[in-house]
Amino acid sequence: MAKVRQRVSQLVHSLPQSGIRRFFELVEKMPDAISLGVGEPDFVTPWRIREAGIASLESGHTHYTPNAGIQELRGEVSRYLDRRFGLSYDPQHEIMITVGGSEAIDIALRTILEPGDGVLIPQPCFVAYPPCAMMAGGRAISVPTWVEHDFRVQVEDLAAACDGGTRAIVVSYPNNPTGATIDEEGALAFVEFARERDLLILSDEVYAELTYNGEHVSIAAQPGARERTILIGGFSKAWAMTGWRLGFAAGPADIIGAMIKMHAYTVMCSPTTAQEAAVEALRACDGEVERMRREYNQRRRVIVGRLNAMGLDCFEPKGAFYAFPSIARTGLTSDEFAERLLAEEQVAVVPGTAFGSCGEGFVRCCYATSMEVIEEAMARMARFVGRVRG
Repeated sequence: MAKVRQRVSQLVHSLPQSGIRRFFELVEKMPDAISLGVGEPDFVTPWRIREAGIASLESGHTHYTPNAGIQELRGEVSRYLDRRFGLSYDPQHEIMITVGGSEAIDIALRTILEPGDGVLIPQPCFVAYPPCAMMAGGRAISVPTWVEHDFRVQVEDLAAACDGGTRAIVVSYPNNPTGATIDEEGALAFVEFARERDLLILSDEVYAELTYNGEHVSIAAQPGARERTILIGGFSKAWAMTGWRLGFAAGPADIIGAMIKMHAYTVMCSPTTAQEAAVEALRACDGEVERMRREYNQRRRVIVGRLNAMGLDCFEPKGAFYAFPSIARTGLTSDEFAERLLAEEQVAVVPGTAFGSCGEGFVRCCYATSMEVIEEAMARMARFVGRVRG
């Protein structure tokens, strides 16, 4: 009898299931549950953006665009990066439009990595980074960050993890899940480390517009960074455009050109309607972004205050829309805390271990939801913590 071949590759078998998705699926079966799990704005995409998308459809713009994205949008991305962060990129050769920031991360790693190359990934981090490195044939090398350092990556920890086969570093500030940001001193040290070891930098700055204590510090804007950095951005978070699936990458022309080749063979181009809507987002919606940022800031203060008041020490998030409280005082593991909170009080949070092993002892709470929902979730959580701590 012929041997039955495995139908799914060993690589795919080895990829971990998303800890976020697991809790999201459980919540879907609980109609009265409150979810603080999925990182998605509760705001509807601003009307001017939706109106531009509608106009695009009504005008019959339903065909493929150039692989790199429409020239008009690449030009607007170039102007946006210049006016907001002082970054200069040629829209013809150094900017491309992608299907969300997630595609940009995926094809960037597949473009720059050879089989076996190491990728330093500071953790806790967005759940997709290690699997994307693995799917690109690389080795995901975890680098822990600590609340004692405000969850900012330390050069000595990078140095300890780096080996002769390390090719790149993936970093994201403001950070998901911790809400940490980086200052100029830390960014300079980070870039100098990469320069000394000739490493490429993948800087995911999708939460750049959602900072609360000062301006966003871009890794790509630091001296010596531009020629070795691929900057990832997107429209999902700041412009509340998650379902439109649109992001961008900016970087050296040789790398962006190679990424466009990869993009052309996999998805062809980003959605035409979304691209034309995003032009309006960049041209006319700064006020809408600021309004949403102010609302997130109010929610941030409330949720951090409530978490600390119930005895869960909470690092102050300075960006994104996540709180990352320590649950150490409860004596529960991150998984136990999240599972019992959902079962007993029907509130969904994500175990810190979903974002790396150094996330043990923490949970992620997303505050991209209404103040009313936050208040109810915090009341339920306080009740649970009170019972657990006795």
